Formats: sequence, C-alpha cells, structure tokens
Amino acid sequence: MSLADHYSRFRVSERLLLTGQSHQAWPDVAREGVLEAYDDAALALGRKWERAESRAERLREGVRALLGAPGAEVTLGGSAHELLVRFLSALPLRTRPRLVTTDGEFDSARRQLDRLAEAGVEVVRVPAEPVATLAERVADAVDGRTAGVVVSTVLYETAQVVPHLAALAAVCARTGAELLLDAYHQLGVVPFAPDGLEEAWVVSGGYKYLQLGEGNCFLRIPPHAAGLEPVVTGWWAHDGDRFAGSTYDPTSHYRAAKVLDFFAEQGLAPPALREISLHQRGLLARAFDALDLPPEVVTRDRETPAEGFGGFLALRTPHGPALRDALARRGVAVDTRGTHLRLGPAPYLSDEQLVTAMGALEDAVVEQQPDRGDRRQQ
Repeated sequence: MSLADHYSRFRVSERLLLTGQSHQAWPDVAREGVLEAYDDAALALGRKWERAESRAERLREGVRALLGAPGAEVTLGGSAHELLVRFLSALPLRTRPRLVTTDGEFDSARRQLDRLAEAGVEVVRVPAEPVATLAERVADAVDGRTAGVVVSTVLYETAQVVPHLAALAAVCARTGAELLLDAYHQLGVVPFAPDGLEEAWVVSGGYKYLQLGEGNCFLRIPPHAAGLEPVVTGWWAHDGDRFAGSTYDPTSHYRAAKVLDFFAEQGLAPPALREISLHQRGLLARAFDALDLPPEVVTRDRETPAEGFGGFLALRTPHGPALRDALARRGVAVDTRGTHLRLGPAPYLSDEQLVTAMGALEDAVVEQQPDRGDRRQQ
C-alpha cells in the first residue's frame, strides 16, 4: 500500500496538489478522528472534555517532540494569530514600547503589528533580504526599550531558512527582550534545532506541513516566562494554563491525535520528512531549470543552496496570479504570495506528478507569452 493510498478521500494520486505550503491533504484517519469527536459528544455531553483532553495532550506531546523540548509548557489555540495576541498582551509595552520584526512576516503578524503601530507602539521592520544577515540585522535593532521581537524561522514568501537565530536569541536574552519565533513554515519540512533557542517563544500550527488541519496551533512558552501574565486571557486559564483561551471546538484535536499517530506509524519523523522535501523540491527545481523559461517572465533563486530552503519552490514572477490561474485550468493547484508563485510538494505526491506539473507550467507560460510557443515549435 503506497502512502498516497492513505489519502483516498483527497484523491491525491489523481490530482496535482502543489499546495503543500498552504494546505496539505489529510490522511483518511483524520476523518476517523472527526467522527470520534462527534461520538464522544453524543455519549458524554459535557463530560466529553475529559476525553477531549487526552487528545489535546497528544497534540502537546507531538509539539514537544517536534521542538525537541520534552516537558515544555505548550498552550494550544485555534490560530497562530490568537496566540500571537496573547504573547503580545504579556509584554511590558508601557515601559518598553518598542517591537522589532521583519518585512517578511506572514499577514497575521504583519497586520496585527501594523495596528499596534497605529495605536502608538514603535514597530521597527527590518528588511528580510538578504536573509543571510537577517538575524544579525534584527539583533542590531534590539535595544533596552524593546519589549519583543517577532521573526519567522522560514520566510513564508520565499521559503528561505533564516540562519543564526541562536545569536539573535542571545542578544534578546541579554537585553531583556522576548523573542517569538514563527515556525509555521519549518515544522514538518525542516527539523527544529533547539540549541540556543531554549528561551525563545515558538508559535506554529498544523494546517500546513503537519496535515493536522485547522484549529491546531500552539505556543511553546519558555521556562523564564513563568511570571508573565497575558492581558488577553480566557476562563480556561484558571486551570494553570496562563495563555489558554476559552471554550473551543475539540474536534481539531481528535483529528490531530489521529494524524500524529499515523505519521509515527508511517515513519514520517522530521528527518524523513526533510529527506522527502529536499528530494521533491530539488526535482521541481531541476525540472524548472530544464524548461529554460525567460527570466523576465519567471525565475528562481539559484544562489541559496538547497539546504537553505524550506518546503516549497518559490518562483519569482510579475505574472503570478495569471500563471496560477493558467495552471489551475490545467489541473495544477498552486498559490501566489507577493511576487512569488509557490509550488509546494507533499510526501504523498509522486515524482511523475511533480514532473507533469512542471510541464504544465511551461504551457502556462506559453499562454502568457505566445511567441515562446512559436519558437518551441520551430
């Protein structure tokens, strides 16, 4: 039985789903989790929470394993945004009214920090490029007035891995600034190296590479933060989980528990997932290069080594939406962010599917550049 066979309801062997960077397919066992959540509610009514807590704890265990942080305090949330807000609400912004971030953060962080800036908080945005010096330049912007630093470990638009974050963490610890790492585009494709990051906050979720679906986000709270209390809090925090919210739909945790167990059974641990990702992204990159497309139409970063990328191939193009739509007409699902067309493979896709998808990209470019099609026929 192939891995793809376990995703029968998503029909991954019949569809060219290069959306691994935004929404991976769920294995069939995820549906079993959804049905279990319903059955537990029907059987136990309000007492379902005792059963639901075991699934929530399974998710916390999975997070600790991914972060290499056994015993870490982990708070769960429905979205990375709500956990970001609780983190920000715990910062001493009255006495240290300054935040440092980058211009390469995902929209949930960007929009929230924009609003804080409009409300009077000083927000410093460090250019994400060049990524090789990003952590150093963010560190240079941190001072004694800085309450918090928000930075991604892998950039969501380009898939570039941000290096030297441990050095940034050391600067934050020395100045008293809290460091929040957004690892959403890392977990599930790039193993998390905890050395030097033990005192960083880490926010992420299972909607993308972990295949857990919506509602499975989490915040790793560092040991030194035991005394911090968020202003934005819910009644569940009375049980000792200071950063918890309120009543939620536990169905997501049932689904997550099933998928985490499935990953363990299939041997889809971080090192194996990284090996698969490097192979698939490398295959896409080589197939793209073989097309020899006009760089003014679409190109890629060839300077960063393969190990410097996360889980998708980012193609720089001024025609992103048009190429995305042309690919969709050819049965290939991709997405765009900024000036980049993102092609995200996933473990259940075959090499043949990836090559076929790249062939469709050539046809899509010809549709946008008819004269290339004429040259191809000569």
